[in-house]
Amino acid sequence: MKNLDRRDFLKFGTMALGTGIATTVMANVAQGTVPSNKNAATKQENPADLSPDEVFNKLMEGNKRFVENKRQSPNQDSARLIEIAKGQAPFAAILSCADSRVPAEIVFDRGLGDLFVVRDAGNIATPEEIGSLEFGTLVLGAKVLLVMGHTSCGAVQAAIKGGSLPGQIGSIVDAILPAVQSSEGQPGDQLENATKANVMLQIENLKASPVISQLITDGKLKIVGAVYDLNTGEAKLI
Repeated sequence: MKNLDRRDFLKFGTMALGTGIATTVMANVAQGTVPSNKNAATKQENPADLSPDEVFNKLMEGNKRFVENKRQSPNQDSARLIEIAKGQAPFAAILSCADSRVPAEIVFDRGLGDLFVVRDAGNIATPEEIGSLEFGTLVLGAKVLLVMGHTSCGAVQAAIKGGSLPGQIGSIVDAILPAVQSSEGQPGDQLENATKANVMLQIENLKASPVISQLITDGKLKIVGAVYDLNTGEAKLI
């Protein structure tokens, strides 16, 4: 498989992805069944031929179309469905909030097989999310990793408010608290500041991954942060 060295995967990927997933991936590599970027290229272009900067521009162009109500809705027909059944090669990976108002494929005007999306409340980078995004970038070949928060985020609001929470909801708040604390005392809106700080915190957590950091160092991956505006539909870079 292009750009995947099995020894590197054993070195960097096994701990994050888990023994079971790593074993499965290694077996597929040995048999040649893990899809390469060329096997599932989009109709417009082959993602393997694009640089991280070019991929990033494509992502933002899609959001611009969405904001301006000029969606092209690419790769959403039955032919694309059949094409990607053979294998996936997403050109970008996204860590975003599970909020129902932030569907990544729609707001970036993309289609089937284009984006590798990981969503959870508060767009936090837990070990499971990091492992998933390591897989999406190292194995599947996504060239941009976007961490996207959004305005009026309930998870960030809960972290600001504090107090006890039922079940496992508190673990989400705990992951956001450092961002709330780091943004305290800043001028402007507290929620907006904490939301931006949380995006940057999760980016740092992702960069702590040896898999992701090596891809960035090698120029194979670009990592960026944004806040999605619920009122306008714009993904504003930070």
